[in-house]
Amino acid sequence: MLVLSRKIGEKVVIGDGIVLVVKRILGQRVTFGIEAPEEVRIVRGELPRFDEAPEKKVPSPKRLRNELWAARPR
Repeated sequence: MLVLSRKIGEKVVIGDGIVLVVKRILGQRVTFGIEAPEEVRIVRGELPRFDEAPEKKVPSPKRLRNELWAARPR
């Protein structure tokens, strides 16, 4: 794994035609833009890839909290 430090506006080039641009840094959160050819599919890491079967759906934190609250001993 390659780990890089970048400042706002700086870029990382991957292969031929894929560019990551750091857009904003707020605390522990980094926002970046991706420039890539149309034929390159870009999917967030937590989503299933298009060539894989979807995994078991994980409930949202709010739904999980509500389910735990409803199931609490009284």
